[in-house]
Amino acid sequence: MTADGFAAFAAEWTPRVEATLESLVPPAGESPTDLHRAMRHALFPGGKRLRPLLALLAARVTGGDPERALRPGAALELLHTYSLVHDDLPCMDDDDLRRGRPTCHKVFGDAVAVLAGDALLTLAFEIVAEAGAEAVRCLAAAAGSRGMVGGQAADLAAEGSLATATLDGLQSIHDRKTGALIVASLEVGAIAGGATFDREGLRGYGERIGRAFQIADDCLDVTGTAEEIGKPPGSDVGRDKLTYPALIGLEAAQQLARDLANEAAELAPRVVGTAGGAVTLDAGRKLLQDLASRVATRSS
Repeated sequence: MTADGFAAFAAEWTPRVEATLESLVPPAGESPTDLHRAMRHALFPGGKRLRPLLALLAARVTGGDPERALRPGAALELLHTYSLVHDDLPCMDDDDLRRGRPTCHKVFGDAVAVLAGDALLTLAFEIVAEAGAEAVRCLAAAAGSRGMVGGQAADLAAEGSLATATLDGLQSIHDRKTGALIVASLEVGAIAGGATFDREGLRGYGERIGRAFQIADDCLDVTGTAEEIGKPPGSDVGRDKLTYPALIGLEAAQQLARDLANEAAELAPRVVGTAGGAVTLDAGRKLLQDLASRVATRSS
């Protein structure tokens, strides 16, 4: 780990993200209490907070102000958590554990869990609107039927289809289900930070990061422990889900994740561009390259 790497960046900003999330969600004692308790159960304690950190990182490396991206970045975690609450429901992936705790519907029931997800989603748009219409448009496109929700629908439809699946089809599912929100996190952060940036370069970097992240996630379902991944391992296999290890094998999937990380690292100079302020070209490039490597080789 280098002093200017992503781990140091995350250590600097994660407490700020947590404090911002705490300030955004209504207190558990506010009526309707079951709803607000359920929202907080899903959100705290949280996971890696990758999407807010991506937003802050994009603001920094494009020469913007990360402070301006803090609340819109936290909104991305609200939307991401809504998607997890709904994905865990019995009618979807039917999971009992999330982030090492009983899932929202196991504690509060299906109806309150659905409403908690709805409330997190709408709160996310309320907050990201502070960054302007373009940020809202990016997030809405990433979250809708052509993005995350459509990817989840395609993922459910693909269960049990391994014999006829293709790599292009699998990539399309996960570019929408996982990748779209990762790309949007970078875009929202850069927009909120107030910098002029290379949209194509940023999207290209984000698309490769998103794919590498999903492949690593699929691999962890095979190799990880419940403590590492926060839910029972092997759940994808148990539901006959279409995953990268199932389609191309574990070793090939792990290599593909590394290849994508290398491609993302090569795009890093375009993302940084001629960013000004306190960020130098070299420091910004190292941050982006370190993140790419960590995403592809993560163990949790």
